[in-house]
Amino acid sequence: MADPLLSVEDLKIHFFTFRGVAKAVDGVSFDVQRGEALGLVGESGSGKSVSGMAVLKLVQPPGKVVNGDIRYNGKSLLALSEKEMQEVRGSKISMIFQNPRTCLNPVMSLGDQIDRVYQRHTGCRASEAQKRRLEILSRVGIGDPVRFSNNYPHQVSGGMCQRAMIVMAMVCEPELMIADEPTTGLDVTIQRQIMELMAEMRKKMNQTQILITHDLGVVAETCHRIVVMYASRVMEIAPTRDLFKNPLHPYTSGLLNSIPRVDIAEQPVPLPGYVPNAFKRPTGCPFHPRCSKADDRCLAEQPELKTVSAGRMVACHFLET
Repeated sequence: MADPLLSVEDLKIHFFTFRGVAKAVDGVSFDVQRGEALGLVGESGSGKSVSGMAVLKLVQPPGKVVNGDIRYNGKSLLALSEKEMQEVRGSKISMIFQNPRTCLNPVMSLGDQIDRVYQRHTGCRASEAQKRRLEILSRVGIGDPVRFSNNYPHQVSGGMCQRAMIVMAMVCEPELMIADEPTTGLDVTIQRQIMELMAEMRKKMNQTQILITHDLGVVAETCHRIVVMYASRVMEIAPTRDLFKNPLHPYTSGLLNSIPRVDIAEQPVPLPGYVPNAFKRPTGCPFHPRCSKADDRCLAEQPELKTVSAGRMVACHFLET
């Protein structure tokens, strides 16, 4: 296999608070190949969003990367200075954040915000930025780019705000795009439009994408591979089709069984229990309090993420070869 575009290696991120140390990410490792769409899935509190933020060095105090490395094109991102990272963000790696209304500047028009991103990374004139903006807006299906550009965030719908965020992230044609819950709060019709737009951009620009979500239905349609996270750790990595056809980790099986489906008569079975507190993770396997297969070894010993077959990795004592 060719060298990956992005490698996350034994990443640990802790938040140092008055309540104690919260282990938001605890030894996470995965690769992203060039041109692929990788899904990062899990329940709330699994550490998937913080992992995405760490790629762009956006983890702020009291959070801190305490171990591991993140390599982009073979170069450590964590070793770069803030000035060097500013040249990476937006131009080489971009991110679409949750809740676009909170990320957009309420006192600037959407057009001005898009132009500033492009000018910041290219140093072009205002007229060139405007031309580029109108071109990209047309490509993402905005019927009247000029009118759209003159609007402020509060004057457009949530779906249109999300399109503006996507345009800001796409305008410099970054090699890697990270989308953190890009369809949160949108109706199903707009959700599909947004996901189709991202898929189209990936194909046209030969872009690599990381999709962070709790929605397995979304990753089933859009991603080549899936990384399943739980309680700050990676439980399973597999090609999308293989994971849905034959989930190997008990947590992955539980997630899939909890989703309503139209092709089977059985009722969905909710996962018992709750995600453990980040300040006090259980010993051994983090999933053992909710796992029907757990034994004494699961309570005492943390399983390592190991390859069990071609393209598949699982962190479970029952699947060790």
